[in-house]
Amino acid sequence: MPRSMPKSLRWATSLAITAVSLTLAYAPLPGFRQTLIVVSGSELKEPLTALEAQFEQQYRDIDLKIEIQGSQDMMENYRLGRNDFTATVLLPADDQLLNELEQRWQQDNPSGPALWATEPQPIAKTHLVAVAWPDRGQVLFPQGQFQWQRLSTLLAADRRWEAIGGPPAWGSFDLLMTDPSRSHSGQLSLSLWLQQSLGQDNLDPSSFQSPQAQTLLSQVKKALYQPAPSTDLLLQQFITQGPNNADLALVYESIALYRWSQAQTSQNTAYQIYPLNPTLETVVTGAVLRPGNSRRTLQAGRAFLQFLQESAQQQHFVTYGFRPLDDTIDLTTLPNSPWSQNIPGAQIQLSGTVSTAPSDAIRSALIEAWQQVQ
Repeated sequence: MPRSMPKSLRWATSLAITAVSLTLAYAPLPGFRQTLIVVSGSELKEPLTALEAQFEQQYRDIDLKIEIQGSQDMMENYRLGRNDFTATVLLPADDQLLNELEQRWQQDNPSGPALWATEPQPIAKTHLVAVAWPDRGQVLFPQGQFQWQRLSTLLAADRRWEAIGGPPAWGSFDLLMTDPSRSHSGQLSLSLWLQQSLGQDNLDPSSFQSPQAQTLLSQVKKALYQPAPSTDLLLQQFITQGPNNADLALVYESIALYRWSQAQTSQNTAYQIYPLNPTLETVVTGAVLRPGNSRRTLQAGRAFLQFLQESAQQQHFVTYGFRPLDDTIDLTTLPNSPWSQNIPGAQIQLSGTVSTAPSDAIRSALIEAWQQVQ
């Protein structure tokens, strides 16, 4: 395909070729219905559930089964053989997790089959943000911009709101973040926080052993009470608990946008979204697993990923707060788009910078430091 062709046109042409190839290759067998098991991160639970019947209508001989797991748990469950089913597609929150799983698979199976039946495929994008109830946010960030240092000041003052000018009646500052030992968003959030605290653009394994890093890790760990294992569950807890029990949460933009109206309904007030600068982008990515799957099951897996990349499904993901693969899609004009609902803090175009995601080695060192700190 000519490199001079515009990127969006190359992507659309490639997708069309893939669609035709799958249509020709995937010839249904009369009377034969097979099960396709897709393991997805929790952030895609609702959009995938809404698409399940549509996919089965288009592919009548496929029975789609969706298993929901935290992205980090998903990788470990597959690698260690903990599942009681044979997965065909993995759909975690970030492509980096798939890259790391492939590396570990090759280490564990040096003479075994390739892990992927085809190259992992991007599905949708999102990034990290913070959410806070309006009155809390005004005290936390009087200039209207998120600052890690304000959170650090609160934690260092035993989470007393008075330390930054908040009323004593609010009690202690309640922070919600997913468990960094189990959740990808928790690891990304903590790595950004440490970068700011240490004044480093990039962390290395020794960063977590410095006294300043150890102090922050300890303060954050003490501030989190039974942290949720997944980001969507975390935000649901934030909404249910409301002010005084949950003041600020670190989540994905997609979930923050999608559940904003639920907060307004259940708490009679809606939270404010605070973009992080820098932030970290995650690309929801799907991969078809070769081991344990038949040729037809692999074809079904490829068909499912191609289905998710089609324009109609890309627009469907937008209604759930995800950013589509095609950057030319207007986020404000699609029906039910959260970007057309005047959500406080929502950004159509990111105004900040996107930091480099921590490597597998850095995240492993972070998890180890988190588990050891008191």
